[in-house]
Amino acid sequence: MMTPGSTYLRSGVVPATLCSQFCKLTGQQSWPSPAGAPPSCDTVFKRSPRLFVYCCDFADSAVQIVKDHPLYEPARCHAFQCDVSSSDPFPFPEASIDLAILIFVLSAIQPGKMQAVVERVVSCLKPGGMLLFRDYGRYDMAQLRFKKGQCLSDNFYVRGDGTRVYFFTEEEVSSLLSGAGLTREQLWVDWRLQVNRGKQLKMYRVWIQAKFRKPGS
Repeated sequence: MMTPGSTYLRSGVVPATLCSQFCKLTGQQSWPSPAGAPPSCDTVFKRSPRLFVYCCDFADSAVQIVKDHPLYEPARCHAFQCDVSSSDPFPFPEASIDLAILIFVLSAIQPGKMQAVVERVVSCLKPGGMLLFRDYGRYDMAQLRFKKGQCLSDNFYVRGDGTRVYFFTEEEVSSLLSGAGLTREQLWVDWRLQVNRGKQLKMYRVWIQAKFRKPGS
């Protein structure tokens, strides 16, 4: 259970289901990676007034969006630019984070670097700390829409803007997180049908969501 004064590391937008889980853990430090959109910070700050948040993103512009948000306070949140797949230093020591959230982070990283990124994030968690994960699942609508020439390797694609995206299976996520020494608590596929009534368009979405914990007290 998280306690007041905890630290949290966050990355990406926090879905409602993860926010629900987060509220159960209110009071711990957390690190979300990347910085994510203001609505997620808004939710965290309003529901967890005693939480300190570290959030990072590869893009300086994304970090600035968070800093420009009216609820951003340096005393409660530290947003910083960072390439988590490199040796860029974190502004906190190892084993100092209670909760890390990776939202649509690993999918943007080259597959060969994913395990090292997970291990780096896990090294920041305290014993007993938790990692919450959400990312694209195999055969999501976005994957099926990619055209010939956009596939870089198996299930790894490049978008028109140059960003990259990987589409996971449950087994791959379990292997990555368990391989970093975490213990599985929850792992499931979130299948959704979204309908754009204006365009009469059906969109079949697939996401992988997980909750893993670092062994310890």
